[in-house]
Amino acid sequence: MKKFLLLALLSASTLFASNIEVKDSYIRATPPGLPNSAAFMTVKNNTDKTIAVLKATSDVSKVVELHTHSMKDGVMKMYQVPKIDVPANGITELKPGGFHVMLIGLHKPLKVGEEVTYTLEFSNGETITITAPIKTVMGGMMNKNMKKGMSCGSGKCGSGMKKDMSCGSGKCGSN
Repeated sequence: MKKFLLLALLSASTLFASNIEVKDSYIRATPPGLPNSAAFMTVKNNTDKTIAVLKATSDVSKVVELHTHSMKDGVMKMYQVPKIDVPANGITELKPGGFHVMLIGLHKPLKVGEEVTYTLEFSNGETITITAPIKTVMGGMMNKNMKKGMSCGSGKCGSGMKKDMSCGSGKCGSN
């Protein structure tokens, strides 16, 4: 009888442990002098209702915001969003060129092999704290979807910018 109760209790705790899972999280490494980075991950919603990421926090930077990119009139723009929806019983990928958690005003460069801890707050009241490895993202966040000469236009485009460019320069790291 004790084994049955223990098994039932463990099954229930697994079932109700979390409505949300965060997988494959990583942070983009930065060279010295680059003030911004981003966190990427897959967020899985195990409920039958849409849940949204409402906020992210971390002590690695002055500001943490939810962002995405869109193409308008041939220009890739990055901008802050109020939330990132995760569909019922579905996943949302936060990846370079799409939704991501923006780390603005880094306190120090982020080096490959180190880790960053950040917390996500969700619309259902859950919070999840993640410790993610810092990795190199090939080509930078902006380069993936931009052609030479395209402007970012957001004024907060630090990810992927060339060293001698300033945010809002209109050339977010294009080669």
